[in-house]
Amino acid sequence: MTSDEESVAMFNKRNQQSTSSGNKFQRQNNVNYEEKSHGWTLFLVLAAATCGIGSAIPAGMNIAVINNSAKLLKNFCNESIKKEYNIDLTDRQLTFVWSCVVSIFLAGGVTGSLITSWIADKYGRKGALAIGNIFGIIGGVLFFFVPFFDSVILLMAGRLIVGLSSGITTSILPMYMAEVSPISQRGAAGVICQLGITTGVFIGQVISIDSILGTNNLWHIMLAAFVPLCFLSFPMLYILPESPKYLYIMKNKKDEAIKELCRLRNVQDSSLIDDEIYALEEEAAIHTTMDVWTVGRVLKDSTVRLPLLLVLAMQFGQQLSGINSVFFYSNVIFKKAQLSDTIASYGTLGTGVINIGISIASVYLMSNFGRRTLFLCSCYVSAASLVALCIGIKLISSASFMSWICMIAVLNYVLFYGVGLGPIPFFIGSEIFEVAPRPAAMALGSVSNWGGNLMVGLLFPSLEDILGPFTFLIFVAFMLLVATFVRLYLPETRGKNTTDVTSKLTHGFKSSRQVG
Repeated sequence: MTSDEESVAMFNKRNQQSTSSGNKFQRQNNVNYEEKSHGWTLFLVLAAATCGIGSAIPAGMNIAVINNSAKLLKNFCNESIKKEYNIDLTDRQLTFVWSCVVSIFLAGGVTGSLITSWIADKYGRKGALAIGNIFGIIGGVLFFFVPFFDSVILLMAGRLIVGLSSGITTSILPMYMAEVSPISQRGAAGVICQLGITTGVFIGQVISIDSILGTNNLWHIMLAAFVPLCFLSFPMLYILPESPKYLYIMKNKKDEAIKELCRLRNVQDSSLIDDEIYALEEEAAIHTTMDVWTVGRVLKDSTVRLPLLLVLAMQFGQQLSGINSVFFYSNVIFKKAQLSDTIASYGTLGTGVINIGISIASVYLMSNFGRRTLFLCSCYVSAASLVALCIGIKLISSASFMSWICMIAVLNYVLFYGVGLGPIPFFIGSEIFEVAPRPAAMALGSVSNWGGNLMVGLLFPSLEDILGPFTFLIFVAFMLLVATFVRLYLPETRGKNTTDVTSKLTHGFKSSRQVG
């Protein structure tokens, strides 16, 4: 037997023993626990609000605000370089400078994702969130002083640092919310990251309008407008409980972990949460038999290879679904429908409103429908919408009603993207990985997400020039590939203990027989 086979066998044996003991324990468990603890308690609501407002919304604002103010900031870059270096940039050179300003944010996101695993294990989940906010504040301060120093380098430095902050946020926020939530609310809590980002994107779109902050005198305030939200989260992070799983399993602070769990579930008597305490003991027993999980080990260990591929595919697929490109193209489509520039801009904002609305609705959807069902439905309907959009754009000049087909396709795509492709990839790693390898796995997933975002940002404009609307068919192909992979290998995770889910996935690609 090879070392990989021995590792899988030992892992499965431990899971079988712990599952058997767990079932016996649950039959003896206090029957009133579900009614008293499995809900949105005060501290769970505070955790969601703090994470959403202080971390996710700033990340969304930094994504959107730069796009809508592109012309304004390009002019600043051109004038600044001309003044400082006495160089008149050509259109091509200016495009290159602007692409650096845009892409350095994504590079920061990748870097932030890579270091999150180390930060989360060393400083805790709350500490990692606080560090992400500190980077955000530093970036915002740099933005504020850009026009005073008249420096493109300072602008790029700010973009890099807020990208670092956003990368940490998209890695740690879903992990923290999953670890402080009861199983029954885990999916709803997992939506918080996507909801916050979509809300931030909408706020960024609004404040960058030329009648608000998108002006020659106020654009630096526009870029730094998220900073008060980061400051607001600091006192709340101090009040919030640390992740009980982190304390119990990673730091071996069992009494402190139980105390924090009682605060989260709003109970005085720890006997009312015996089932969760037992689950912590179960995961801790598995953790003590294993070495430290680094990014390198997660990449090499065969027992987590399939769940890692699922996380990478779903995160990468979220970006390769073309969501950012559709948002970019929506304004053009609305203009082709013979709407005025102002109405077209409001139409684009309407897509943001729909995105927020479906993100809010996802809180209910995640609590009542399976992850696989929602994700697959999202992929298939979104793919069909892009096919309709491709056809509509191609024929838009031949029939007047094609303009409305395009608009309906865009809105339908945004709606169904928010059902599964938007929220689920962010938190699925917390449901298919044990606590020990979870930070490294979710960090790699976030790297995949930011890498996909960078790829689309760099390639879409060129592909769109060459292929036109047929570019959307590339996104369709990626969505169908990811959907097929998920349908074959992702077991349903809603309401399931993480240990039970991981035991199914240790069989690698043979796990398709156990999906359900």
